[in-house]
Amino acid sequence: MSQEPFPVYVADVTLPFRLIEAGIEPGPAAAEQFHRAWPSYRRWFLHDGEEARPSFADCRDAVRSWMPEIYDDYLAFVAAVGGGDLEARFLSHWCPPPLVTACSIALLDVPAPLLVRNYDYPPSLCDALALRTHWSGRSVIGMADCGWGLMDGMNDAGLSIAISFGGRRDVGRGFGIGLVVRYLLQVATTTADAVARLTDLPVQMSYNVAIVDALGDRRVVHVAPDRPATASPFAFAANRQGETEWARHADYCNTVVREDYLASLVSFPLMDGAQLVSAFLRPPLYRPLFESTWGTVYTTSYEPTSGVMTLLWPDDHWAFSVHGTEVGERPRTVAALLPDLSAIRGETPHPGGTLFVM
Repeated sequence: MSQEPFPVYVADVTLPFRLIEAGIEPGPAAAEQFHRAWPSYRRWFLHDGEEARPSFADCRDAVRSWMPEIYDDYLAFVAAVGGGDLEARFLSHWCPPPLVTACSIALLDVPAPLLVRNYDYPPSLCDALALRTHWSGRSVIGMADCGWGLMDGMNDAGLSIAISFGGRRDVGRGFGIGLVVRYLLQVATTTADAVARLTDLPVQMSYNVAIVDALGDRRVVHVAPDRPATASPFAFAANRQGETEWARHADYCNTVVREDYLASLVSFPLMDGAQLVSAFLRPPLYRPLFESTWGTVYTTSYEPTSGVMTLLWPDDHWAFSVHGTEVGERPRTVAALLPDLSAIRGETPHPGGTLFVM
């Protein structure tokens, strides 16, 4: 079991994985999912007080200035959820509270382009939502975050993108990474185009952005709030940008071990997609939820040439297409290690049980 820096307990967690079709513009379907998650997101957004968040005018102007191609979608989403000031500021993704994750990503170019990613995060904080949209004339599918942001995704041209935290504590003035991924998938069709646009965008924290297109052009870009974006020489990413800069996070998330294993995978000359996916479902890349409070909530694979996205777990998988119309639910109940907030506050320790994630 992981050595957590706080009291923990094991409980069954029900994760309501679902695939939602959100139409040709932000509307009722997207708004329903937003309102479902908004109470939790509102608490996170206001954690440091409302005055710590930028004004609506600043947020609106940031989207309009840096991402004009999706500005109308932003306004439509704000209107769909009711047009509130706080909601509008939140949905801009401009200077949100810091967000730290621990993830693994690898890219293949042959025998067929492929992106595979493990999402390591506290399960109770995961949206568990795959969102397919057709906004501004571009079909996009991916795992949603903060309303319309994406942690990983693919568009109808096959361009596929995923992110991992870059292992640095610096926080600056910029966008949360989820909207950056959404923006790139809305406006770019090739890796080269996505990289060119990415390097011009201000980002709030350090992230590794992995990109591959239908032609197999694969790149990992290191972005940060305090230094220029740089290209990684590797076709994988864990949770640092070269040398370790945040040792405590790297140790807790086993970053170096995962990075070394990823390097061995992508350098193997006979590696194919099935073998790579299989490796992501085993340690050291896969971290069981009952062993760590930041375990692997899901694995995703993206096949740029077919447009197929697959959600994977060691005992199940669920495939769907950016070009399709399917929707549905795939709830999963798993044993998970959770922080015992009652014990941390000096109250009676939590007895365990079942937690339903909304």
